[in-house]
Amino acid sequence: MTAHQEHGSSSWIHRLTPDHADDRNAPGTVDAPPAPASSPQGLAEATERLGPRPVAWAVAVGHELARVITREVPELGGGPGPFETLRMGTEAATLHTLLLLAGPESDRAMPEESLMGDREFARRRLGLDKVLRGIRVAHAALTDALMTACQELVPPSERAEQFRRISELLFDFIDGFASRMTAEYLAEHDRWLTSGAAAREETVRTILDGQPVRQDGASELLGYRLEGRHLAVVAWCGDQAGDATGDLQRAATELLHLRGCASTLVLPTGRTTVWAWGEPQAAPPAAPASGEVRPTEGVRLACGSVRHGLPGFRQSHHDALHTARVMRINPHGVGPVVDYPDVELAALMSTDLPALRRFVGDRLGALAVDSRPADQLRRTLRLYLRNERSLTVAAAQLHVARNTVTYRVKRAQEFLGHDPAARLPEVMTALEAAHTLGSAVLRPAENDSHDGPRS
Repeated sequence: MTAHQEHGSSSWIHRLTPDHADDRNAPGTVDAPPAPASSPQGLAEATERLGPRPVAWAVAVGHELARVITREVPELGGGPGPFETLRMGTEAATLHTLLLLAGPESDRAMPEESLMGDREFARRRLGLDKVLRGIRVAHAALTDALMTACQELVPPSERAEQFRRISELLFDFIDGFASRMTAEYLAEHDRWLTSGAAAREETVRTILDGQPVRQDGASELLGYRLEGRHLAVVAWCGDQAGDATGDLQRAATELLHLRGCASTLVLPTGRTTVWAWGEPQAAPPAAPASGEVRPTEGVRLACGSVRHGLPGFRQSHHDALHTARVMRINPHGVGPVVDYPDVELAALMSTDLPALRRFVGDRLGALAVDSRPADQLRRTLRLYLRNERSLTVAAAQLHVARNTVTYRVKRAQEFLGHDPAARLPEVMTALEAAHTLGSAVLRPAENDSHDGPRS
């Protein structure tokens, strides 16, 4: 059979396009075409059999299936890394279903990529009932997507037969898939429980949950002194293929050593996330600027504050998680290494993003626009106010002439519509939020009125 030879009434599979995944009533609706999550080899084989457009359809639908699952079973989410692991499985399952529908000679073995989430689910202590519910949700959503596309592409006289094929094939596939997932989950769960890593993770999670532990016994098990000072780090990446924990562990350990930590504890929590702690020296060296720490491309490092004792172990980790949340809100506005004290205000404010967005819009008016001219005026006004209205200091920090700062401050006040001194704490807070969180709290430029700043 050639690459695009058709199997009788299954020819509609080869005519699928991403457009058929855009129906608002069917899974597959996405804001922008997602990048494939499958391995290059798997994509090449599927493209050879199906063609590029059906593969693009499967990528879009696989992405939406992952979104539907995390909406219906939130425990299977947990951030960008776990979502990408889940999406790898839903995309592989969607591609496999298309191959089965396209021709009877397709390999009916479960694709390994569709099972990769099992290990992470078991290690994250997610109940098997939730995993199986996720499979049922995906089954219903994928059936709906295929039925909708079939109705668009198949003549009315052939639809009943194709609907029957879709139902029977998906039922058989999902039934076998659920059995294999259950077996893989239980095997990984048993391996994890009998390993020393499971005991360490259980101890760490007990501490983080605020439950009582014997501090000396926990320190001995972890090989890390809990009564000292702690600096926590959360490291993650968007790597979609394979296990990235080795790179993440090295990056977190290197950063902690650079921050003066001789003793460290590193705990992988999935394929793409690592938690780490270090004990800084009594008088640690000055923390290197983010620009001096250069982790592997794609690796992100969120640091907490230095805290003391068992409560400090927990609090520094929570600080690091808040830092990571800010970094994810505005991934292009901050560097790959961020410290909690540098984003503490934004972290506190961004717990309710819709409310913060309204606050920024109310306080900054026409300056709350996501455009380069507005950003220039906001940055200038922010530094001017932070430096007690010193034109000279602001000009030096911006590397521009003093007269330029004078002009920009005047323009910024015109767009504010008032002297910022009248509401200084509110204006400064709104400027800090816009500076750290960027587009997430600003109005899109194309939706703004004609009164906004222009180049």
